[in-house]
Amino acid sequence: MELPDFDAMNSTLETAVADYPVCQAWREGAEDSVFQLANIFLVLGFMGGSGLYGLLYMLTLLTLGFFCATVWSWEDACTTDGFLWNFALFGVCVGQLVHVSYRLRIVTFDKEFQELYNCMFKKLGVSLSHFGKVVACCDGDLQTLEKDHCFAMEGKTAIEKLSVLLSGRMVVTVNGEFLHYIHPFQFLDSPEWDSLRPSEEGVFQVTLRAESRCRYVAWRRKKLYLLFAKHRYIAKVFALVVRNDIAEKLFSLNDKAFDSSGHRYDLRLPSYCHVPKPDLDKSDALLHVPVQPAAK
Repeated sequence: MELPDFDAMNSTLETAVADYPVCQAWREGAEDSVFQLANIFLVLGFMGGSGLYGLLYMLTLLTLGFFCATVWSWEDACTTDGFLWNFALFGVCVGQLVHVSYRLRIVTFDKEFQELYNCMFKKLGVSLSHFGKVVACCDGDLQTLEKDHCFAMEGKTAIEKLSVLLSGRMVVTVNGEFLHYIHPFQFLDSPEWDSLRPSEEGVFQVTLRAESRCRYVAWRRKKLYLLFAKHRYIAKVFALVVRNDIAEKLFSLNDKAFDSSGHRYDLRLPSYCHVPKPDLDKSDALLHVPVQPAAK
């Protein structure tokens, strides 16, 4: 068995060491202030949040950080590669910063849509970019309904959209009897929307009539469900605002519901409120069961 040539191996190692000299001692003192500032900016930048404003914050600090790193590496002739990398990252961050700033600039809406956002969506933390997708879903169109015209007819109008009243007031009736009013920034058809699955069809069980000239925005069911499929966050927001609107309507009905004796019905407990009086007395008796004394 032939032994390896250790002399040749040592000469190769010495050549490699000569090409890449080993650091003999630590540099005395710290790097200059530009290097320190660059790393501070980078650390703060990577702590940025989510959303467009969080992205704007992060990119601004990263741009400053890579700019300081570029200046620092320019001063050292031995860091040509470092200068090129820092300068390239600086350019990428500048481009992204310009793009995000442009997106923020163009996210503006008409006055009525801006009021809708402030009243219904802003308090839930919905960003302007997400609200822009909601506005785009209805093509930015607003509908007008003149006084005494009907938005929906009981048993005739199909449930095929979701609408929010922006101005005016509507009256809701069933069999000609008054139920409640619908005021601005309330849904016109939230109970009907929530009662149907995406594949189901139905008609209104109430009549909605404009008491004054009304303006409203409407989303088609199919387009809105497609938007929900793409953006689960928007679907959760709509589920929240729709069901909150239904709860408010139920409470408004609850204040107007009285029986012949003047007692107020609680619409949240229909099985208890609408039972016959003898059955109600029996249920009260069951609730007052005498307590047996403990055996000694």
